[in-house]
Amino acid sequence: MAGSYNGVPVPADGKKIGYADGRYNVPDNPIIPFIEGDGTGRDIWKASLRVFNAAVEKAYKGKRRVVWYEVFAGEKAKAKFDNWLPDDSVDAVREFRVAIKGPLTTPVGGGIRSLNVALRQLLDLYCCVRPVKYYKGVPSPVKHPERMDVVIYRENTEDVYAGVEWEQGTPDCVRLIEFLNKDMLKGGKKQIRLDSGIGIKPMSVTGTKRLVRMAIQHALESGRKTVTLVHKGNIQKFTEGAFRKWGYELATDEFRDQVVTERESWIVGNKDKNQNLTVAQNAEMIEPGMEFAPPAFRQAVEKEVKEVLDAIYATHGNGAWKRKVMINDRIADSIFQQVVTRADEYSVLATPNLNGDYISDACAAQVGGLGIAPGANIGDGYAIFEATHGTAPKYADKDVINPGSVILSGVMMFRHLGWNEAADLIEQSLERTIEQKKVTYDFERLMPGATKVKTSEFAGHIIENMGAGVLAGAR
Repeated sequence: MAGSYNGVPVPADGKKIGYADGRYNVPDNPIIPFIEGDGTGRDIWKASLRVFNAAVEKAYKGKRRVVWYEVFAGEKAKAKFDNWLPDDSVDAVREFRVAIKGPLTTPVGGGIRSLNVALRQLLDLYCCVRPVKYYKGVPSPVKHPERMDVVIYRENTEDVYAGVEWEQGTPDCVRLIEFLNKDMLKGGKKQIRLDSGIGIKPMSVTGTKRLVRMAIQHALESGRKTVTLVHKGNIQKFTEGAFRKWGYELATDEFRDQVVTERESWIVGNKDKNQNLTVAQNAEMIEPGMEFAPPAFRQAVEKEVKEVLDAIYATHGNGAWKRKVMINDRIADSIFQQVVTRADEYSVLATPNLNGDYISDACAAQVGGLGIAPGANIGDGYAIFEATHGTAPKYADKDVINPGSVILSGVMMFRHLGWNEAADLIEQSLERTIEQKKVTYDFERLMPGATKVKTSEFAGHIIENMGAGVLAGAR
């Protein structure tokens, strides 16, 4: 371990978080790097830090504490080191494994396109986790926001975010279009317009399966009942369609005794209802209109039914499948309307990168918006928890912004470390504060009778309610 990063000595009173065999070894005084963030990040980090420290103190009575260690990225790093993302900052997060950050600006004028994307790629934080749930009292544009309680697992390193693209009119782009039109598309009707920009959408077996694995593991560990693969495979058959295919493969290969696919549940459920049901009859029930299908299709479906029953009826039949985690899939555009109309039918969503970006914000809009939406970027043995909103520079240093996104990201961080008592205190106290209608301006303007408070005051009320929460829990 280096003695310092970015010239800042490593705290002598803290210890590193360890990682072995897929599990963290968390000391009672872990060193946790933080990046303050740009713009409003300064205000919301100060408020959040007070909440975190108070929760740990109240939960563990001094037996545990976080040893915070500042590292630099964004505007503060540029001003200090003339570098938007110093190597030392990345090395410090890699050394101490778990970090938390405020919002970072997107550099203008070349270089790093996105600091957030750069951190994910450098540390291979392949999974973006976005839990979205309703807290009582939060203003919402929908009638039943309480139905929303999903965790979105978004692939974080591939898809269009890989940044493999060429600008229209450049020599490389012209050369690529010529190669595609004259070689790869030769003899077909498809041709790319010569005045196009070109982007590549890579999606791999590796990237997909490790993402879906993490989503299923979370469902099993947290008692959630479904994992939904979200894709646009009806159009993008070899990328998004492959995501669906590889996701199902991973689920049934690695978690066979613990999961059932939606289609398997139909087959097994039909058999449960009628033990005398023939394979052909079962096939007709899962594929309506079979009488009009060509013989080859009928034979394929009957073969599928027989293979499913032979493989899993002994372990999944007689209602046992109902106690398994259901793996299903939905088309991406369909899921947008379903999370509005039937949000309570979904629990864990596993998505490619771009779909997850859209869907997580659409879900967050129903339960208070990005101001209160937490997030994390997680890999194997490394994690960065972060505000999901932007820097809002015009509000910087005015002590007005909702710190909920960073605060709830801290809740995620404490749960990741196994410090659930501190996480519970924060979450319960934040909800109680909102119910009391002591809120920042973004909520106050939507809540009749609410009292508008500053960022720092909101944190103060949360801390006060921790005491109330402890007393209420003791009764």
